[in-house]
Amino acid sequence: MPGTVLLLAASPTGKGRLVDAASVLPVLAAVPPAILSGTDTANVVELADPLEPQAVLTRLRAAAAAPGPLTLFVTGQLQLDRRQRLPHLALARTTPATVRYTALPWHWIREELRLRPPGATSLVLDLHADHETWEHLRAVPLDCGRNNAVHGRVAPPPARREVAVPSYMKAVATVLRSGHRPPLEQLHQQVLVRLGAETATDLLLSTHGPDGGDPHDAISAAVRDGRYAEADELAARWEEAAARAHGPASEDALHWSEVRADLAMFAGDAARSCRTWLTVARTRLAAGEPADTPAVEAAVDRAHHQWGAIKDAARARELGPALAELRLRVPGRREGALDHVQQHLRQLQTS
Repeated sequence: MPGTVLLLAASPTGKGRLVDAASVLPVLAAVPPAILSGTDTANVVELADPLEPQAVLTRLRAAAAAPGPLTLFVTGQLQLDRRQRLPHLALARTTPATVRYTALPWHWIREELRLRPPGATSLVLDLHADHETWEHLRAVPLDCGRNNAVHGRVAPPPARREVAVPSYMKAVATVLRSGHRPPLEQLHQQVLVRLGAETATDLLLSTHGPDGGDPHDAISAAVRDGRYAEADELAARWEEAAARAHGPASEDALHWSEVRADLAMFAGDAARSCRTWLTVARTRLAAGEPADTPAVEAAVDRAHHQWGAIKDAARARELGPALAELRLRVPGRREGALDHVQQHLRQLQTS
C-alpha cells in the first residue's frame, strides 16, 4: 500500500520569525518519496509557508484519510494564543496578537490523526518556541496523540534578532539522501549524533506508537473494509463500558461518542454524525467546560460541517435549530458561522 508524506514548513514573515522553516524544503524534496515514507511508493504533499490555517487543515485532513502509512515532517515555530494558552504552529501572517486566528492550533493535528490505526502515523518535528511557549512546554509536554510515533525536538528561542536554522530537519534530510531510511528512532539518534552539543538545551521528542491490541485498531480495520456497522457496534460497547465505569460525561465516554460521530461520517450518515456531535457539545457544556475550549469548539464545528452535508431537507430542518442554539454559545473561530446556520435554516424552511 502506498504511503503518504506531508512536508509542512511554516513561520511568520517579518520580525516575528524565529526560524527559517521553508529553507529545509528543497533539501527534503530532494529525497525520493519512497525513502521519505519508508514504503515502496508514496504520495508527497508539500506546504511552504502557508497563509491560512483552514487551508492547512484541509490538506492535513486529506492526508489523514489516506490508507497506508502517513509521515508528517513539520518544521516551524510554536506560539501560545493569549486566551487559552494553547500551542499553535505559527503561519506566514501570524503575530503574537493574532495567534488564535492566523496560526494552526496544534490540537487540530492531534484531532485529525485520532482515528488512524495505531502504528500507522509518524511525526518528525523540528520546532522552535518563543520564550513564553518554551516555558509552557517545559511544564506541559506537546501532545501529538497517543496512536502516533513522534521524533524530533523543540528548541528554545534563538538570540535576539537572530533567525534560527532548522538544523535537526536538515540533518534528517541529509541522512535520508543516502538512500536508506532506518527506523525513525534510529534516524533520530543518528541526527542527534550529527548535531552534537547543539541539541543540549532542546526538548527532545522520541515516543513509539502503540502496539496492536488497541480497540481503535480493530475499529480502523473495520472502517477500511467498509464494515461500518461492525465498527460502530465495537465503539458503542466501549462507550457503554466507559459510561458505566466513569460516567457519561467522563472524558473516556465522550471520546467513544466522538469516535462514533466520526464513524457515522465515514458511513455517509451525516445526520447521525451531526446529532452525535451536538450531543457531545451539549454534554461538555453541561459539565462546565467553557465554550472556547478546543473540545467544545471542535464538537460544534464538526456538527456544523456534518449538518451542511445532510441531503434530506427534513432531517436538516430538524437539527438546524439545535445547531443554531449552540452556535450562539460557541461561535468558534470562523467568522460568520452563526449567520451561515441561520441563513441555511431559512432556506430549508422556505423550500
